[in-house]
Amino acid sequence: MRATAHILANNAFYYYQDLVGATRFYTDVLGFPLVADYGFARIVQAAPASFLTLVDVNQGMHDAHEAKAVTTAFVTDELEAWYVYLTAQGVPMHRTFDPKPDSAHDGFVALDPAGYFLEFERFNVHAENMQLMPILNALPSRYPGRGHTCPTALGVKATVTWLYYNDMPRAQRWLEDVLGLSLLVDQGFATVYQSSPSGFIGPVRAGDGLHAYAAEKLVTVSLITDDVEAWFARLSARDDVRLRHDEITLEGSHVELFVAYDPEGYFWEFDRFRETAVNAEMNSKIV
Repeated sequence: MRATAHILANNAFYYYQDLVGATRFYTDVLGFPLVADYGFARIVQAAPASFLTLVDVNQGMHDAHEAKAVTTAFVTDELEAWYVYLTAQGVPMHRTFDPKPDSAHDGFVALDPAGYFLEFERFNVHAENMQLMPILNALPSRYPGRGHTCPTALGVKATVTWLYYNDMPRAQRWLEDVLGLSLLVDQGFATVYQSSPSGFIGPVRAGDGLHAYAAEKLVTVSLITDDVEAWFARLSARDDVRLRHDEITLEGSHVELFVAYDPEGYFWEFDRFRETAVNAEMNSKIV
């Protein structure tokens, strides 16, 4: 299976007590357009084929006490300008911008209103990134429209969803053998796989990255597909994959989906957005 076969885009579900405040942060401060609103959940677009779903924690699949064991990296060509802008906006930083000569990547880590880690990152020309750079260089950036606090010159061209594992070989087998993805970057303690045109997954050795291991994680990794049946057949045929339900289900009348659990308990949701009015803007972005 090719890395992008039947995967149109990446998505991650983040969970909030204050959904209104979270929406305001992502749409106004970060300039990400709102592309679907289901009331209890709202989808924003970070990059051309990368999305975040902001969910009322009282109505999602997770509990508020779970650890935010995830980092979304926003890959950008305007790294320095993002840092100047976000610090001027008073966005709290977990890790400040401190570029190093000859580094394979530079970045900083901001905190969203609920404390999720948001890494703004640039991958540099470096031996470690030889397979990744041609892919990133070919990607267009998504820039904010007018009418937001975020300047229109601050773009995002891709996302990396960093996930934290005790057993890295087992995590990589999940990505390679179960999902059929191909390794692009090996940082030793972390690796990077492409899963959609602008979406990447990065397993990280827990404790060596930004997060320690957590048994319960306040995130759902979502892969948006035009063939949810093929993915369900692929995963349900395996003895080493546990599914939440033994069939494809319908969320309202809008999304056909199923959920699988990876070896360390991350929720992976495979979604197909139906042709409904509320999905019209979302579907226009993922064709």
